[in-house]
Amino acid sequence: MLARNTQTKALHWLGRQLFNRNDPAAFFDPLLERFDPMLVQAYTPARVEQVIQETADTRTFLLKPAARWQGFQAGQHVNICVDVGGVRRTRTFSLSGSPQLWAQQGLVTLTIKRLPGGLVTNWLHDNLNVGAVIGLGEAFGDFLLPEPPQPVLFIAGGSGITPVLSQLEAMAAENFPAPVTLLYFVRTQQDVIAAERLRALANRYSALTLNVIATHENDKPRYLKSQDLASVPGLKAKQVFLCGPKGLMDLANELLHQHGVRQKDIHSTFFSAAAPALNPDLADQTLGGQVQFEKSNLKASSEGDASLLEIAEASGLTPRHGCRMGICHQCSCRKTSGTVINRLTGQASGPGDENIQLCISIPHGPVAIDV
Repeated sequence: MLARNTQTKALHWLGRQLFNRNDPAAFFDPLLERFDPMLVQAYTPARVEQVIQETADTRTFLLKPAARWQGFQAGQHVNICVDVGGVRRTRTFSLSGSPQLWAQQGLVTLTIKRLPGGLVTNWLHDNLNVGAVIGLGEAFGDFLLPEPPQPVLFIAGGSGITPVLSQLEAMAAENFPAPVTLLYFVRTQQDVIAAERLRALANRYSALTLNVIATHENDKPRYLKSQDLASVPGLKAKQVFLCGPKGLMDLANELLHQHGVRQKDIHSTFFSAAAPALNPDLADQTLGGQVQFEKSNLKASSEGDASLLEIAEASGLTPRHGCRMGICHQCSCRKTSGTVINRLTGQASGPGDENIQLCISIPHGPVAIDV
């Protein structure tokens, strides 16, 4: 391990001397990309092998990453990078296929919903065809199945089914020895993502109970209700996994607590940025403040709940980022002074030096950061 680290440091030193960059292996990427995009070194290239139309606005992209990609666990995410209008864009998506598919065939899947006004999702739907190559980051995230196995309840809404698909495929492949229930909420039955896969899973995996609930097929919307949870056998003994719109997740958390499910048994992952959830002790205090970007020798002022990432971008800076919702940690940086509010937890940081995430940190008075 020491030799490998030493070699890496030496390469970085050589790269800085010769090419003025930390990744000398990627110096020839522009040439390699024209010759064979799968040889690029700056990221792991992944070639599109198949495109599957799941619903009117959702597609699954079957990808074959270069062999150096390190694989994933069911429920994890990846960052992808694509060039949109000459600008490299990075976004975070859940892996929707099983780890077994990667282990046996070297393939992974991303199931992506077209979003109104979505710059990257719309580009992917309009431009990502068989044979195209995108950049793939290494997998990350702790939305993972319980070990040792325990009974599980999944509550998913819309495209929040994507990490759950990966988990269900993995459970079926491993014959997960505990009962599993899925409550899947969609607007209509035509909006069920991966409907055939779900039916096939329910047929071959006897431990799975599948309940698809359409919320907008009648005059009155049909949302998650207490009776849905009461019908789940052994609810209090289950590990509960939530993924979907914030409204569904908030309602699910409230009802689960009413049914006596412990907070430590509830696991959530977001696929959109959460609105600020302020601690009651902070709710009546003014957010915003002057932000000192120390490396850039720049100051900016903000009012309201704008994140440090949004403030930096509005000031003309381009800090590194990925998911924009607190998952990937690509925007982590050092805060040298001041207090910020975590957008996800509503909690205030300490006043001194510490690492924070730009995308979910809101200034609470003057703040200095190492950007």
